Amino acid sequence: LSPQERSAGLRRWYELMVENKDELARIITAENGKPLKEAQGEILYSASFLEWFAEEARRIYGDVIPASAKDRRIVVLKQPVGVAAIITPWNFPSAMITRKVGAALAAGCTVVVKPAEDTPLSALALGELANQAGIPAGVYNVVPCSRQQTPAVGEVLCTDPLVAKISFTGSTATGKILLKHAAGTVKRVSMELGGHAPFIVFDSADVDRAVAGALASKYRNSGQTCVCTNRFLVQKGIHDKFVEKFAKAIETELHVGSGFDAKTTQGPLINEKAVEKVERHINDAVSQGASIVTGGKRHSLGKNFFEPTLLSNVTTKMLCTQEETFGPLAPVIKFETEAEAIAIANAADVGLAGYFYSQDPAQIWRVAEQLEVGMVGVNEGIVSSVESPFGGVKQSGLGREGSKYGIDEYLEIKYVCFGGL
Repeated sequence: LSPQERSAGLRRWYELMVENKDELARIITAENGKPLKEAQGEILYSASFLEWFAEEARRIYGDVIPASAKDRRIVVLKQPVGVAAIITPWNFPSAMITRKVGAALAAGCTVVVKPAEDTPLSALALGELANQAGIPAGVYNVVPCSRQQTPAVGEVLCTDPLVAKISFTGSTATGKILLKHAAGTVKRVSMELGGHAPFIVFDSADVDRAVAGALASKYRNSGQTCVCTNRFLVQKGIHDKFVEKFAKAIETELHVGSGFDAKTTQGPLINEKAVEKVERHINDAVSQGASIVTGGKRHSLGKNFFEPTLLSNVTTKMLCTQEETFGPLAPVIKFETEAEAIAIANAADVGLAGYFYSQDPAQIWRVAEQLEVGMVGVNEGIVSSVESPFGGVKQSGLGREGSKYGIDEYLEIKYVCFGGL
């Protein structure tokens, strides 16, 4: 297909997603429990990647480079890498697909999507709309499988020589396994892996804005996103005030319940294993001297529902500050100096997102440049957008998604030298 044809197909797919946003959102809520309002937001976010890359398909520019010899011309072309295997997680079962697939199709690649075993219906629904949009048969392919079959399917996708590219969003541990499999055929890889996001509140911060940002960053999707804050670092001068206001906001603004209930802001966790991890982190912290300010146990609704929880008197020796919880747990560490906060924030071996609140311009520049993460929110708790490059450093991954940079992950650069002119 020509760039114009690829663009037209992606745009029509985008339009169909917007037209069917309510039905698609209900599928997400049914699959992973995400509150319906959040699911509706995900669908619009998801669709926006198709719209964005519909335009980028028309902007895959090459170069003409001045040659050192008069009888030569140097041309640089950008061409699709080939078949791309897309492996996605359950927490954003629509957006994590379109963010990858939109770029791949815009570049001219075909894709094989392996959705999370917990949320296959969202991927299949996208496939139905792709078909209605006129995306040619064989361009967007979905391979659902059970949890037991997932390792074998992942290995096949990573080792088959017909697959040229692997794009994966998920845990760092799984990403390392896929990287090993992909090494055998030296595939192009994009990895968006685990995070351990710090959220630093300095003495100069607007506390009310910091609390609002903390609530949004920590408890979106019940804390089950890779960019959710995992560690709160609050400077000594405003620590008590922040904890008090944060606890009040949690208790008054968050409502646990069924994702289909309009007032629900906190749905269930994805499974029993996720609940057990939150409990393990809380129990470990309390055993070492942490205090439960609010929450701290399974919700009365039972099953996989858990109370939004806030801990104070937390130290860096506790599990909740060493591992990604991936649940509704907010541990607060008190610090004294900027240097101390930077050291704690950068102690992790991952670096996806980081946040901090300050009204000191010099401090803002210093901290933004020193945080070892791929994305920084300054006085802002939500950083994801279609226009911005999403990705991390250290063991949080390779490459970037979205933005003008996202399509490059699916393109090869070819240099052509014309001689004898």
